[in-house]
Amino acid sequence: MAWKPKNYSTISPYLMVRDAEKTLQFMEAVFAATRLRLHPRENGSGVAHAEARIDDSIIMMGEVPDASEAHIHVYVPNAEETFAKAVAEGGKVVQDITRSGDGDYRGGIADGNGIVWWISTQEEYRN
Repeated sequence: MAWKPKNYSTISPYLMVRDAEKTLQFMEAVFAATRLRLHPRENGSGVAHAEARIDDSIIMMGEVPDASEAHIHVYVPNAEETFAKAVAEGGKVVQDITRSGDGDYRGGIADGNGIVWWISTQEEYRN
């Protein structure tokens, strides 16, 4: 399709973060994200735009000094394993991983950059 890049979904979350590099590193370590694009601001004052792929999804971001908290829900094959990786990477537990009542096994981790990642596996597929 000519109206979007190949292998991009129609909708992607766009995060406004204080430190794009910190968020990209967290995504790589915890979710095995792959960096796609990184465009610095022309004046060198930070990142104007960055993109990374987690499985079949693209997350886009830009830097702003006063970014506020954002939330992202990510389905993974093994929520416990991924949750442990997030904690090992310095993530702060917002909510312990537990059955959520909606069919998900989920926990929340704050990455230290204003983003809360809700790490989840559908209960019926949980190992």
